[in-house]
Amino acid sequence: MSYYFSKTIDARFEEAVARTREALTLEGFGVITEIDVQKTFKSKIGVDFRPYLILGACNPAMAHEALQVEDKVGTMLPCNVVLQERAEGRVEIAAIDPVASMQAIENPGLTQKAAAVARKLQSVLERI
Repeated sequence: MSYYFSKTIDARFEEAVARTREALTLEGFGVITEIDVQKTFKSKIGVDFRPYLILGACNPAMAHEALQVEDKVGTMLPCNVVLQERAEGRVEIAAIDPVASMQAIENPGLTQKAAAVARKLQSVLERI
């Protein structure tokens, strides 16, 4: 089983980020963390790296439901969505598959919640 869903689009990096943010919003997610890997590598270790952004996406209603079912599931939140430039004008967007990541937790109620989040993240990718 793969641990992520992905899609590659023809777009400038900034455009792909904007489209991803919009699609996340339309599916009820907000971006609560953002890590610019390219910038961090350059400033912290002096390494040049391709445009690579990690968005920590959270659907508050679904996160609340999951925390009601399993109080330690917060260790696996938020859902990360990664954008990386693959070539000039080509950007890959990848999102965690929450079903795969939640397999470590033996809680059928949580598995159902993870499946619902997975469907929403797949819809995000379809919208981009």
